[in-house]
Amino acid sequence: MKLAIITTHPIQYYAPVFRMLHERGNISIMVYYTWGEAARTKYDPGFGSVIDWDIPLLEGYPYTWVKNTSADPGTHHFRGIINPGLTGQLQQWQPDALLIFGWGWHGHLRCLRFFKGRLPVFFRGDSTLLDSRGGFKELVRTQFLRWVYRHIDHAFYTGTNNKAYYKKFGLRDDQLSFAPHAVDNDRFSADHAAEAAAFRGRLQIDPEDVLVLFAGKFEKKKSPVELLEAFLTLRRLNVHLLFVGNGAQEAILKSRASHSEKVHFIDFQNQSRMPVILQACDLFCLPSAGPGETWGLAVNEAMACGKAVLVSDKVGCAIDLVKNVENGAIFESGRMGDLADSLDQLTGSKDRLQHLGMNSRAMIRPWSFAAIVRRIEDQVSGLPG
Repeated sequence: MKLAIITTHPIQYYAPVFRMLHERGNISIMVYYTWGEAARTKYDPGFGSVIDWDIPLLEGYPYTWVKNTSADPGTHHFRGIINPGLTGQLQQWQPDALLIFGWGWHGHLRCLRFFKGRLPVFFRGDSTLLDSRGGFKELVRTQFLRWVYRHIDHAFYTGTNNKAYYKKFGLRDDQLSFAPHAVDNDRFSADHAAEAAAFRGRLQIDPEDVLVLFAGKFEKKKSPVELLEAFLTLRRLNVHLLFVGNGAQEAILKSRASHSEKVHFIDFQNQSRMPVILQACDLFCLPSAGPGETWGLAVNEAMACGKAVLVSDKVGCAIDLVKNVENGAIFESGRMGDLADSLDQLTGSKDRLQHLGMNSRAMIRPWSFAAIVRRIEDQVSGLPG
């Protein structure tokens, strides 16, 4: 069986899946990157810089760059991905099925519509209903999305919230397969204890102190300012907060934290460095209010590193990955007191945080690239020959 995979650009969460599919050899794949070769050096507005990942994303599987004729190329708007030649390229390769990542770009939606009824169309996305507000616009959106998903034969859902989204917009249970959102668990769980201790030492954080970590874009939807304000209410002298990243709210964060010796900042760190930083912390926090925090793969990474996690109820993965008492806590987004109370309770005992972190590592193990690959292989191999 031949599977054509349509996605915008190489990312660290899917390139390993493509590599594993190719190496296992149970199905033949070709990956079509629709942003075009310019995606090699893409500008990330969230970080405010060009991001060049330092782990291999184009090795070990067949791929091709698709010509993108957009006047303003990128994933930030619908007409940022326009691929007039894509359907012809696909027909030339003669796949038995398509797997399309996301419909929200001209080139991808056109591909969905063109091949519906011609080939089995599989789909991958991680949208949720967490930001739904109701009203007339929501009714119009519902009708539109039901039309979009009528072009899909089968979707690989990432978790509970994503499954609920697909079902609302018309997909049946027999059109859905669970393929968990995942990270490279082995890479993040590899022991970096000595490097992590040295990193804490450079920040002048004692081994017995508790370190809370926020790592990501300093943008409003991720609520880093709210985390800082909640942290500053703590009266624990042995607790530190580290912000890793850059973004639009960097200046306000540094201004508000200027009088605290317990708040630290370092710039964006690339993928090869993140296991060290995550292993240096005791508690990872993703306080996002959204909209658009559809999953939060940084939570997977922290759990693979054996860390307790604190997330808001607007983070898509919360319902699946975070269990109160077992490996961390979920707080109600928008309630500063709830966030502050959760921080206070979790940072009260470093030993307890270590226990919660051990649970995290065990809980995240099944959420793997191999699980995604097996589910894709099962569905594609089961197609009529």
